[in-house]
Amino acid sequence: MQTTQQDSSTTLKLIVAWGFVGIPLLWGVLQTLSNAMKLFQ
Repeated sequence: MQTTQQDSSTTLKLIVAWGFVGIPLLWGVLQTLSNAMKLFQ
């Protein structure tokens, strides 16, 4: 039973870590695409 709790804790930590990396990365990609679209209009 302890391994199930440990696995869910590890999964939660992994999701939070990807959130800290993924959200700013996604924001940067969207900003870059937005600025690139200005060049082609």
